[in-house]
Amino acid sequence: MLIIGTIVVILLTIGIVWLIDKFVPKNLKPILNILLWIGIAFLAYNTYKSVYGVIEFNKLKEKRYAQVIDKLIDIRDAQLAHKQITGKYTDSFDNLIKFIDTASFTLTQRRDSTVLDEEATARYGGVETFKTIILIDTLGTESVKDSLFGTDNRYRSMMNVPVGEEGAKFKLEAGELDGTPVFEARVDKSVILFDQDKNYVKNEQEVVSVDGVNGPALIVGSMSEVNTNGNWPKNYSQKE
Repeated sequence: MLIIGTIVVILLTIGIVWLIDKFVPKNLKPILNILLWIGIAFLAYNTYKSVYGVIEFNKLKEKRYAQVIDKLIDIRDAQLAHKQITGKYTDSFDNLIKFIDTASFTLTQRRDSTVLDEEATARYGGVETFKTIILIDTLGTESVKDSLFGTDNRYRSMMNVPVGEEGAKFKLEAGELDGTPVFEARVDKSVILFDQDKNYVKNEQEVVSVDGVNGPALIVGSMSEVNTNGNWPKNYSQKE
């Protein structure tokens, strides 16, 4: 749109210059030329400002999105651990934080072992026949907190959107879809970019691109399909 607008302005300028040269008396031409150059300078400044504004908006947007995505990945990791241990997801950040503080993974080791197959041995007239079985050894436990976050307590504020509108929280949902547990955490782009040009934000909410975050929100998981992915491309986060 910007290129088309620039072409239109150039064509209009050429047309105005032609009209001035053909129809305006010579004594008025200097004044009109000055006004024309002022108009051209004004249009050039606004064109530059528009292009520069888009560039700066994209830089800020990408920086903020990266911070939000890191939080969403933490939420997803915590939810996956919750499901692994309890069999379901939770729709409460308070419950999720309490779970991280108190729950533990059971550490196991899988190994193969060979034992006498009594049925096969009897079937073959006493000829010893062996079979391979899988044994699961319990080695101990490890806390969810240590496994996911180590000594970092950032999970305690995982409900807070780290940039954008002050005091904003992620929306967290959980339930079942055809008997399968599902969850979704999300925040609208308008919250992340609340202090930016409204036209830029509106365009960003309507993005459909392989390299962009499609739709009006940043989301991980889904309440409408069994999916724990985020709706962002990989270049937005170092964690993926």
